[in-house]
Amino acid sequence: MKALVFGVEPDGWQAPADAPPLGRSLASSPVALLEVPDARPLRPDWLVTRPLLTGICGSDSKQVLLDFGEGGGDSAMIAFCSFPQVLGHEVVAEVVELGPAAEGFAVGDRVVLNPWLSCRPRGIEPVCPACEAGDLSLCWSFTTGDISPGIHTGVSRDATGGYADLMPAHTSMLFKVPDSVPTEQAVFADPFSVSLRAITRNPPPPGGKAIVWGAGSLGCAAVSILRALYPDVEVAVVARFAQQAALAKDLGAHLVTAHEPLEDVLETLAQWSGGVLRRTADRRGLPMCHPGFVDVAYDTVGKADSFTISARVLATHATIVKAGVHAPARWEWSPVDFKELRWVGSNAFGVETVEGVRKHAIEHYLDLVEEGRVDLSGMLTHVFSLDQWRDAFYAIADQGRSGSIKVAIKP
Repeated sequence: MKALVFGVEPDGWQAPADAPPLGRSLASSPVALLEVPDARPLRPDWLVTRPLLTGICGSDSKQVLLDFGEGGGDSAMIAFCSFPQVLGHEVVAEVVELGPAAEGFAVGDRVVLNPWLSCRPRGIEPVCPACEAGDLSLCWSFTTGDISPGIHTGVSRDATGGYADLMPAHTSMLFKVPDSVPTEQAVFADPFSVSLRAITRNPPPPGGKAIVWGAGSLGCAAVSILRALYPDVEVAVVARFAQQAALAKDLGAHLVTAHEPLEDVLETLAQWSGGVLRRTADRRGLPMCHPGFVDVAYDTVGKADSFTISARVLATHATIVKAGVHAPARWEWSPVDFKELRWVGSNAFGVETVEGVRKHAIEHYLDLVEEGRVDLSGMLTHVFSLDQWRDAFYAIADQGRSGSIKVAIKP
C-alpha cells in the first residue's frame, strides 16, 4: 500500500523560492510517500479499514513542518511514540477486512476512528484505572503489550494511520457513522471531541463570558459547542486569519478580534467584557485588567502570547484551559498568582458527560450533528489526494494565502 511515512530520509524535494518559512521546512522534514506492506489486523479482534477522508491535525502539521517528532528536543512525550510512523488519526474509513475475532462490524461499514491505543486495543486485561473511568487518553498502557509504543493511531510504528491506502483498527476504536452524517462532517469528530472535553469538564458559568483562543478546527469546534450547549454564555474569539474569523462569526461568536498587536487584543477583550485596565504612568509593558469579568479562556493555540493575554484579562478565580499544542515558551504569569487563576490542561477525549448523558465523545458529536445542533461543514476548506500530500501541508504552512482552515487527505 501507499503511505506517508514520518521518520525516514527526506525525498529531496526543493521548496519554491517564495515559500514561507514553514513551507521551506518541508524540504528537510523526514517524510516521504512510500510503498509499504499492506495493513493487517494487529490482533485477532482488530480489523482493516480503507480511509475515505483523513483530516490533518494540528499536531501532525507541527510534527511535519516543525519536526516535533524524532528531532523535537526534550519532549516528555517521546517515550510514548515509536518510529517510523504513518501519521493521520482524524479518520473516516470503510471496513474492508475483519480479523478472526472482530465483532460488531461488517465489511462496507462506514466508521470514524477513536484513535487511542489504550488497554482494550492492546489486549490488556484487566484494563487500567484510567480506562475503567473512561479516560482513554490517560491510559496507563501506551507503552505496554505487543503493539509498539504510541498513544494513538499514527504515532505507533505498528498502528499505522490514515495517510495511507489502508489502516488497521481495533473494534473498540471505531464508531459507525449514521447514513445522515456526510463523511465531510464525520471527519470533524476528533477535533470536536477534543474541544468537547475541554469545555464540558471546565464549563463556563450560566450567563458568563468565555474566550476562545484560535479559530482553527479546535477553536471553531469550541465555538459551536459553547453556542449549542451553553447558549446564554457570551463568546469572544481571537483569530489569526480572515477565513477563520469569518467562520467563527458564522458559528455564533459574539466578538471576533485579530490576534495582534497584543495590547489591542487586550484592550478589545477588556472593553467587550467590562474589565478595568490598569497601566503604569509611563505606559510601560502591557496593562493588567482588574477587576476582570471573563470567566474562562479555552486556549486551542497554546502559545505564550495567548496565555499572557488571558491571564491579564480574566476575572479572579477564573480558568485557563490549555487544549492546544505548541512548542514550550516562557510567559509572564504573575497574574495567575495575583488573581488566583486555575491553569489546567485538557488531554483529548474519552467518555464524556453532556447534558446528563455519559458516553464516548465521538458518539456525542454524531448525535449533535444528526439533531442539527452542530454544523461544522464550513470548516473543511481543502481536500488533497495522498499523492498531493505536500500541497496539503503547504496549504497549512501558508494559511494567509491559501485560506485554509481544515485540510484533509483523501487517499
